[in-house]
Amino acid sequence: MRGWVTHLRSSGKVAFIVMRDGSGILQCVLVKSSLPAEAWEQFSALTQETTIEVTGEVRPDARAPGGVELGVSELLLTGPSPIDYPIQPKEHGIDFLLDNRHLWLRSERQRAIAVTSGSSTTPCKPRTLTSSSKPPTRARSRAA
Repeated sequence: MRGWVTHLRSSGKVAFIVMRDGSGILQCVLVKSSLPAEAWEQFSALTQETTIEVTGEVRPDARAPGGVELGVSELLLTGPSPIDYPIQPKEHGIDFLLDNRHLWLRSERQRAIAVTSGSSTTPCKPRTLTSSSKPPTRARSRAA
């Protein structure tokens, strides 16, 4: 799976990466004892919006976003992101957000708005008439 890091958290021997790709978000679980040392070191270098590639086993977990999580067996950092990435999970002023619009569009709220807006523009399924159904008739007025 390839995507961008949105959130990171760690409790010492277990770490979590929430990543997104074009299809949605996925929680990745890294257990220090079951990863190569270089993969655990790469986790410490991750920042928000870093591009990564992860390999592992998908398993159901109701607590994870989307209902599944990935037990990571390999982690590859493919595109680093600066530590001072301008859009952080905090409130920003409207001027700042408009100046960094290309980055703001990656946020969870903006993505949700785009997904919702996109679903309302899908065309309706056309009605198919069968031989047993008749098209609606219009009442005609007679001219005298």
